[in-house]
Amino acid sequence: MSTDFSDLSILQLSDSFFPSGTYTMSNGLEMFYLKKSLQGADDVKSLVQIFLEQQVGPADCVAASNAYDCAQAKDMAGVITIDETIFRMRLVREIREASIRSGRQLVKSVLSFNKDSFLVQYHDKITQLNAHGTYPVAFSVASNVLGISKRSCCLGMCYGFTVSMVGAALRLGIIQHMEGQKIINSLKPTISKTVSDYIGKNYHQIWQFTPQADLYQMQHEKIDAKMFVT
Repeated sequence: MSTDFSDLSILQLSDSFFPSGTYTMSNGLEMFYLKKSLQGADDVKSLVQIFLEQQVGPADCVAASNAYDCAQAKDMAGVITIDETIFRMRLVREIREASIRSGRQLVKSVLSFNKDSFLVQYHDKITQLNAHGTYPVAFSVASNVLGISKRSCCLGMCYGFTVSMVGAALRLGIIQHMEGQKIINSLKPTISKTVSDYIGKNYHQIWQFTPQADLYQMQHEKIDAKMFVT
């Protein structure tokens, strides 16, 4: 019987059932809805694709890839450097804080069933406030610990982001279940290409450019009644 459970592990980490809290985030999609900027499935797909190509790929994927390499080399200083870099790239306070909450919760959840020494060390750095615990970095460190390949790690992170946003659109009533599955399926080429384009980049090449989304996210953090934390 095989003892390689890495395929199952990436399914576990990227599943919406995993208690990292990503299901509570819409990444600004809720504000697009409130502003009546989303009219249906096509608009939702376009918005998710923009995020993948303009933010998740060039920022999160690059950070995850480099953090994975550092975790592989047991380079905690490198992990913390990338953690700090992606933290500073989060321009909107609400998004920045959500990334930290989800990342820390992910690390805590994985530690509940895997006591790997490097993961324990990273968790200690977070609790001592010597590391932020941003979600892309936490996801990659956990993936490395669980034997998940770097490409599968980045694919799983991008897929989880896509499902999170499509799920938010579903709960807001913008789309129906079948439409959501069509969107996810249609974005598979974008996810694959995004990972291929950015998995080999150095962390100094991290960038993102989603100005309208940034503005809507800033507005979202100021409203009192909302369904999602972002």
